[in-house]
Amino acid sequence: MREIMEVPTWFCNNGQYSSTYDQDSNSEKQSTTSTATYEETSSCSIDTFPSPKSFKSHSCITTFNTLTPQISHLAIHNNILYATSLNEITAFDLKTYEQIDTFSHQTTSSFGIVKSIAFSKTKIFTAHQDCKIRVWQLTPSSKKHHLLSTLPTLKDRIRRGISPKNYVQIRRHKQKLWIEHADTVSGLAVNNEGLMYSVSWDKSFKIWNMSNFSCLESVIGHVDAINAIVVSQNGIVYTASADGEIKVWQREKDKHILVATLKKHNSTVNALVLNKEGSVLFSGGCDEKILVWEREEYCADYMLATWSLRGHKGAILCLIYINDVLISGSSDKSVRIWQKSSNTECGYFCSLVLEGHCMPVKTVTAAWDDDNNESNNGVLSVFSGSLDGEIRIWQVIVSTSH
Repeated sequence: MREIMEVPTWFCNNGQYSSTYDQDSNSEKQSTTSTATYEETSSCSIDTFPSPKSFKSHSCITTFNTLTPQISHLAIHNNILYATSLNEITAFDLKTYEQIDTFSHQTTSSFGIVKSIAFSKTKIFTAHQDCKIRVWQLTPSSKKHHLLSTLPTLKDRIRRGISPKNYVQIRRHKQKLWIEHADTVSGLAVNNEGLMYSVSWDKSFKIWNMSNFSCLESVIGHVDAINAIVVSQNGIVYTASADGEIKVWQREKDKHILVATLKKHNSTVNALVLNKEGSVLFSGGCDEKILVWEREEYCADYMLATWSLRGHKGAILCLIYINDVLISGSSDKSVRIWQKSSNTECGYFCSLVLEGHCMPVKTVTAAWDDDNNESNNGVLSVFSGSLDGEIRIWQVIVSTSH
């Protein structure tokens, strides 16, 4: 088995690049895998460090504030930028940034913060603080959205509610149906088999059929709140929790089984993202680290922590990965852009720090300019949302060849 290495990581500070070692004694004590530390003479030097000019320029092209106090999630689908916040979802044209729709439940004060959003064709799924998931239908011609259903559906609750065995104890004197979340729904993910996954602060994740909106399965996945979930193209499910663990799940027949538990963070894990192939997982936590997990060569279901990316001075709150570019947002109010180095001993490097937010950056997303998509010199639009309700749009000219 390949050794887990404690490796030097790189960060950008006021235009200067410097290195730091991740020497966390606690994680070393917890690890049962042998480790090797680089000698100083073998670490990546400034001379071999990729040029910071791989990002030639950047600018904040616009800033706008929503009418709500915080932006909880940003996502792009069908050339529409969606911003979720307190009680509502706002849709913007991706080209003009003009607001094209704002939609919410009939009683806008009833469901609290919209925590996450996921997509399936013209359907939009939103996760809410009131323990529910809402399904919206987009009408492409008018670009308007209307509420289609609320999960779990009334039909599903009536059908399940007949049998006492479908109830679970959530508090001393309170029970709920197993198809219902008992706390904030914190994240959503969809796979290519027509399934949607929801995670909650109630420590569980649930699996839903997107065609009829029925709940198929509920799994108690962690001992503390679950904050994030991602699903690979081959169906591997990753959940991240306030217990500091990332768990790996695989679907066998109609049940999800635990494949592995990834332990390397020292505190709450807030964010997860996969590369396109599903071979690399990135996780961000309250320990100010972004960990890079790579698939073990001879084990298809297990990953090893190979790199630790340092630079943020606060909790990592969000991550997105797009065409070999990793983007992170933090409670330190900054956005960092990372790329993989062509020098295998250096791993990843921070190419740019975007600053300007006055509050923690809760969410980031990004899109390539159509004229430069997949090219070596592309224009990347980065969208960041913070807890003061501000959305910033940054334009970065990036070279993807190092």
